[in-house]
Amino acid sequence: MLKAENIKKKFTKLTKKKEHIEFYANDGISIEAHDGEIIGILGPNGAGKTTFLRIIAGILEPTSGTVTFDGLRYQDNETEIKKNIAYLSGNTKIYNTLSCYELLHMCADIYGVEKNDAEARIMEIAKVLNMESFLYNPIGSLSTGQTQRVNIARCLIHNPKYYILDEATSGLDIISSQIILNFIKNEKKKGKTILYSTHYMEEAENICDKVIMINKGVIIDEGTPAKIKKDTQTTNLRDAFFKLIEGDKNEE
Repeated sequence: MLKAENIKKKFTKLTKKKEHIEFYANDGISIEAHDGEIIGILGPNGAGKTTFLRIIAGILEPTSGTVTFDGLRYQDNETEIKKNIAYLSGNTKIYNTLSCYELLHMCADIYGVEKNDAEARIMEIAKVLNMESFLYNPIGSLSTGQTQRVNIARCLIHNPKYYILDEATSGLDIISSQIILNFIKNEKKKGKTILYSTHYMEEAENICDKVIMINKGVIIDEGTPAKIKKDTQTTNLRDAFFKLIEGDKNEE
């Protein structure tokens, strides 16, 4: 189980008047994600989603609060935890001059995957993500959708238990998006735990067991898609989201 308790992350920004203002990108966020569960992290730009996911992935340290994976904390078990997670950022850059195959072998070496196991794993991933037709092509020659599949593939080489996916289908065509969504559903069936941030409400409604809606660094609603729609008396997550945001504005 992945557990985040009372996560706070404070930053300082410079105003037009050259004043330093402190603010919380995350202000007391807590979640639990169990084996075989897809948790959607939804919210507008600047809501704190990416900051939260980076803290979960161990890239940022929280100002306060704790993150545990199966009871283990980063402070004491960072290497062990990171061997069991995959983190996909929305703006990750990869080497354009390498072929997909070369990149995946390099990632396998980094994670200490045995050579024979790495070869079998690469072929398995290529088949699952429909990469076989361009596996040996230079990454710089690929389409946006193909490149994103390579990006996801590099996260899978070590067969992680936990997936932290930030905008995995952003800007992709319908075919590439569906390949990635099908992959996520299949990993869920294997008992993997997936945190999935997206701007596409329809995606979240279709694949997520639970949804966390964040605005201004705090959770404004959470639960199954059906529960959130009931809370807001709406028929889809898109309308529910806007109703919650409007309610948040009215409280200011």
